[in-house]
Amino acid sequence: METEVVVSASPHLRAGLSAERIMWLVVAALIPAAGTGVFYFGRHALLIILVSIATAVITEALTCILMKRPLTIGDGSAVVTGLLLALTLPPTVPLWIPAAGSAFAIVLGKQIYGGLGYNPFNPALVGRAFLLASWPVLMTKWVWPEGSLGWVTEPPAAALGLSVDAVAGSTALGLWGEGLNKIPYLQMYLGKIAGSLGETSALAILLGGLFLLVFKIIDWRIPVGFLGTVVVLAFLWGEDPLFHLLAGGLLLGAFFMATDYVTTPVTPRGRLIFGVGCGLFTMLIRMYGGLPEGVCYSILLMNIATPLLDRWTVPKRFGEVRANG
Repeated sequence: METEVVVSASPHLRAGLSAERIMWLVVAALIPAAGTGVFYFGRHALLIILVSIATAVITEALTCILMKRPLTIGDGSAVVTGLLLALTLPPTVPLWIPAAGSAFAIVLGKQIYGGLGYNPFNPALVGRAFLLASWPVLMTKWVWPEGSLGWVTEPPAAALGLSVDAVAGSTALGLWGEGLNKIPYLQMYLGKIAGSLGETSALAILLGGLFLLVFKIIDWRIPVGFLGTVVVLAFLWGEDPLFHLLAGGLLLGAFFMATDYVTTPVTPRGRLIFGVGCGLFTMLIRMYGGLPEGVCYSILLMNIATPLLDRWTVPKRFGEVRANG
């Protein structure tokens, strides 16, 4: 025989998506959010994105060589990690910050566990948590796009004891924590507010998330469970649900971070519970935590629970009965 015949057990199903194709489709879905960040925050934002991606790819190549593993930079996973990390950073950070975060994300968030498919935590969020813990001042320095502070009037700022400069240095969630959350919804929807590079424009993120849902790259259960829980809890606690949906990194986390294949459950019920847990932890941190935002840590906490959720929600085989006694 001129060709080998590979015999395998049924079912013989072939999916049209490979890991490499999925990664590059995720990159394509992130282009609107990245482009919006560059549009509002300028050239330095683009440099942050490029440095983060380049560092992630180079670090992955070096670790593969040092660990004598096949090079995996072509699968796009390092590009996704670098891009996601960059989109969670303030537009004011020096360029060594994305470099340090990407290197940490690849080495200690991914390769140390064996590479793609073995990491228990989302590598980009591991990198962001590392940066926030190491350089909190740099990671919480915000700017508003030019001409975006027209809504800030002197009376409410003065009533709260805040100057316009102080308001300009806060995100929407930071202002909400100070009792000043009168930002127009349209401004938050379009993204002309202070925040991380890729989290300000709800419109751009929703376009990318819809792209992933239409092409069935992600399961609807995680973002629906995540966002739905935030809405319900905000309503029960007397907060504005729409504000909590549009503010912070909630949408970016729900569509692009919490839906990571490797670090989230594989069962349908497990994914729904995972999303609900992310929403619960996010609102608990926002309402009672020391930080105004809780998306990053909520997803990392639920990553820990992924093996248990898979075990508890695995479907029964056809005809299986529970043993008595």
